[in-house]
Amino acid sequence: MSDDLVLYAEEEDAGIRLDVFISGQKDDLSRSFLKKHIESGNVTIGGKPQKAGYKLKAGDVVQIAPYPPVTPDIMPEDITLDICHEDDDIIVINKPKGMVVHPAAGHYAATLVNALLYHCKGNLSGINGILRPGIVHRIDMDTSGLIVAAKNDKAHCSLSEQFSSRKVKKVYEALVMGLVKEESFTIDKPIGRSERDRKKMCVTIKNSKEAITNVKVIERFKSTTFIEARLITGRTHQIRVHMAYLGHPLVGDLVYGPEKSKYKLGGQALFAKSLGFFHPSTGEFMEFEAKRPEYFEDLLRR
Repeated sequence: MSDDLVLYAEEEDAGIRLDVFISGQKDDLSRSFLKKHIESGNVTIGGKPQKAGYKLKAGDVVQIAPYPPVTPDIMPEDITLDICHEDDDIIVINKPKGMVVHPAAGHYAATLVNALLYHCKGNLSGINGILRPGIVHRIDMDTSGLIVAAKNDKAHCSLSEQFSSRKVKKVYEALVMGLVKEESFTIDKPIGRSERDRKKMCVTIKNSKEAITNVKVIERFKSTTFIEARLITGRTHQIRVHMAYLGHPLVGDLVYGPEKSKYKLGGQALFAKSLGFFHPSTGEFMEFEAKRPEYFEDLLRR
């Protein structure tokens, strides 16, 4: 049917469960809803209905019949934004810790998208649909720092191409556990979804993508290290996963580090410090640097 959603399984998707694969592509749907939709015969591969646990093969064409909306309308909200730059094409925001970037299950209000819809009066690119208007890339809810949004589809396409071709400069600061020995180094380890916990990522060869992080030590403390991390690729939770893999999880990271933290941060100590890209219309390279948030400064003082 022309209204069906079609997804293509690549080599890196081979072996992934059908419901996990779709959930990774359509994160506005719950896995329980997807399971019911699949079991009802609404998802086919090669024209044949499959079960939720079907293991994908490279080249599989997944066809998903239309499903009723499962999310409410996303409303504009008058939320104060820390705007670093704004013009007719883009808006660069210094996102606070604790703010979700776009609506998803459990977070349909007070997100960055809600704030942008109000501030930009609805003038945002529509490429990513009604849940993610203007959103080109994301940073985690508990990660503060810079994020750029597109006000029109032309700007969105330009920024997306720059992210995919690694033209965007992304530099973070983080406080990690333990004393990092090297002064500077590169982590080149592929990252994929954990088979044990689909909400987590991990360093793995199976069903993974190339992930490269350049790390530089800024300062060592008694039992922690303050680092700068530059992303060459942009995988989900990349810095958190890479540093945990080396035995230096981020302070406060309850997902990839210890389940308890003495610092009481309510999330990982990670700050998107600077962001650089070519302007979609002028072609000029623009680079922005955000002020380190007070909670992070306080953590460093402690």
